[in-house]
Amino acid sequence: MFSSKIDLSRYENEEPVYNGSVQQLYNCSEYPEYMVCRTTSGGSVFDVGTIFSIPGSDTSRTAIRHSIYTLLGSKEEWAGIKKDLPGMFAGNEEFLNFLQGRLLDRYAESGADTHHAGMIDGQTGEVLGNSFPSAPSPFVMVKKYKVMKPRRLRHFANNLWDYSQYSSADRYVVPLENIVRFGVVPGSSVYRKYSGMDEKSRKGYLAELGLKEEMVPWSPFSVPTVDFTTKYEPEDRNLSLQEALYICGGGGETLLDVIRMSILGSVLVHRYFGRLGLFLWDLKWEIARDGDRLVFVDTIDTDSIRVTTEVVHRDRSYYVSINKQSMRDYYKIMHPKWFEATREAKKEAAVSGQSFLVHLKEGQEKGYYPVTPVVDGRFISLQEDKFNALVSYIYGQSSAPDTNEKIKSIALNEIQYYEENSTLEDYFRLNGAGA
Repeated sequence: MFSSKIDLSRYENEEPVYNGSVQQLYNCSEYPEYMVCRTTSGGSVFDVGTIFSIPGSDTSRTAIRHSIYTLLGSKEEWAGIKKDLPGMFAGNEEFLNFLQGRLLDRYAESGADTHHAGMIDGQTGEVLGNSFPSAPSPFVMVKKYKVMKPRRLRHFANNLWDYSQYSSADRYVVPLENIVRFGVVPGSSVYRKYSGMDEKSRKGYLAELGLKEEMVPWSPFSVPTVDFTTKYEPEDRNLSLQEALYICGGGGETLLDVIRMSILGSVLVHRYFGRLGLFLWDLKWEIARDGDRLVFVDTIDTDSIRVTTEVVHRDRSYYVSINKQSMRDYYKIMHPKWFEATREAKKEAAVSGQSFLVHLKEGQEKGYYPVTPVVDGRFISLQEDKFNALVSYIYGQSSAPDTNEKIKSIALNEIQYYEENSTLEDYFRLNGAGA
């Protein structure tokens, strides 16, 4: 597909078009309709920017991303999903009828539409679409789509966001974070919202999500759900279905297809991790509009998913995260005052309309918010071990059962870390079965 090879050395000094906390985007002179994406080893939690780094995670996360996008484009994988779907959701005919049909049929015939062109060989610069390079790198090639941000209006103390430009646009990233959930964990935003409702409101909320059962932490749903937040506002804002319909810009059928493809893509990823004995609880998708088609875009790796392994320690069951949630939990447990400072800064930002980082930085400079803590090297090493186990499987160096065994061993080491730091009860409250 790509006759010219990509000179990766230029990106050592070139300024990226987009410099995010976990990835950088560069224009590609050889192929102007594409961009080169570089995954960084840095990490961000609570939207504060890059505050930690896990050695080797840049290439590891790129390998996970490439592996999943390759499956998204595989008609064979989709044919298997189409065949298995009725068994996965037996007894949920309305849900199955919603998923089955035109979109799934097309995926089973030709694969899903994605922006992913391939992973770039770190030595030769060759772009490989369906296989792994001899020299894996943190670089992938992706198709370019416009990013348009809504216009902010002020009405007295209210911040309003104008999305009218999207209705007549094309080849743009839909300004929604599409969150698919296979269940809830105690700290998830939807569970916190649900817990604060009265009985009548809960019933209405469950109906909007398409759920017939109550929300119970660490219990899988009978069917996956989709909820939405804003993508390009300073702070993520939870949206109703009606608000999501307005924001997506393509009309009602477009939003329904966004929901369908978000669920179908998530079923694929759920199966992917299920082969390793891991459970996918939720993940985020970003989707672009390209003419009459919708396209999977952006990264999909351990930064945008929540996946766990279950282990038993001293007769208690724990769900240990094999993704960035482990870092979020670390800050909450080991540095609770700093975590609370980020929450207070976000409350200030909701009133001022500014980024909460402005308030956090001001508070740190004036001394009433603690400085951003440094992560213990031992804990970083545990996260590095998780990546190494996953990538060993992806590269065909380890079987699924062996990988599962390795991951469970690492999970027990993580529990032991908290036990040695006298914070195991805090960890159990967040991640313990029946806590």
